[in-house]
Amino acid sequence: MAQIVPELPNGRPEAGSPPGSSPARPVVVTVVGGHPPALWRELLLVFVFYGAYTVTRLILSPTGTGPAFGHADEILALERALGLDVELGLNKALVAVPWLARTANVFYTTAHFVVTLSVLVWLYRRRPAHYRRLRAALMGATAIALAGFWLYPLAPPRLIGQGYVDPVTALHTFGLYSGHVSGELTNQFAAMPSMHAGWALWCGLVLIRLGRRTWVRVLGAGYPVLTVLVILSTANHYLLDAVAGSLIVVTTLTTSWQLHRRILLKKEAGLIREVGHKLTTQPSIGDMPNASV
Repeated sequence: MAQIVPELPNGRPEAGSPPGSSPARPVVVTVVGGHPPALWRELLLVFVFYGAYTVTRLILSPTGTGPAFGHADEILALERALGLDVELGLNKALVAVPWLARTANVFYTTAHFVVTLSVLVWLYRRRPAHYRRLRAALMGATAIALAGFWLYPLAPPRLIGQGYVDPVTALHTFGLYSGHVSGELTNQFAAMPSMHAGWALWCGLVLIRLGRRTWVRVLGAGYPVLTVLVILSTANHYLLDAVAGSLIVVTTLTTSWQLHRRILLKKEAGLIREVGHKLTTQPSIGDMPNASV
């Protein structure tokens, strides 16, 4: 949060300024805090954003399926040329173990939302100084993904045949698209990029970077890997979908960090005067003295 206010010249002269010049004026007051934004506001923001994301996915559903299946052929051809077409082998291995396939279906349907929301809550409560920028990076990546769904509709492997089996329909089990209504109210061609992979990587990097306990960091490292294995073996995504989703998240996280670092550098140079809450200078360390996770 930033406000523009008048300020008396009490900073240091900018580098390269002539001798005797007036010092730089710190006119930006930045409140970067140990306290997260109001809970009701965050709940409303998350609810509105996710609602808009879901509705937009549905609106962007292609009226014709031709382009989506054509793009699927393109993706498979590229993966085969690169030696990356691992989806069919993983799919066959999963379907051969029914109990594992059912578990994967439940994981695919629930973990995407439950784990991401849990990490957001953990950030809000235990690492509030990092909450705003990391939440913004997640939302930015999701918004970029919507453009991908619109520009490049893509039929997932479970819809194209060619030996792929949808474990939800084959085993008549619970899944994201198991019901007729859920299938009708979902854009099933929103596969590129994979935000299952993107959100999972976001969760993993946050836990690895900010988790204090070893088991938290291990969970952070393992969760994205498990997610990618599930989305490929259930024939919901191609490997290149996961790569694209991961690259988007890395880009928004990097941008968020660079902006945060620029604020820290300006503060050290005396160009930013902070008020209210303390600005953290060690972003990798938890900001709550009693935070143990």
